[in-house]
Amino acid sequence: MFGLIGPLGIPELIIILVLALIIFGPGKLPDVGKALGKGINEFKRASKDVQKEINEAINEPEKDNK
Repeated sequence: MFGLIGPLGIPELIIILVLALIIFGPGKLPDVGKALGKGINEFKRASKDVQKEINEAINEPEKDNK
């Protein structure tokens, strides 16, 4: 997932958190986190739906042959 970025260790995560606090402020940070979580969940749901449709399309011709 982070192949282009490289390995993220504790120091890098702390720097990212500090930058997020500076940019968004402590009041907005929970809202940003919530929005990010919702976005990730939507992406996972959409990718599962696409994968399900692909699997159904692949398995459909096999059922017709039986």
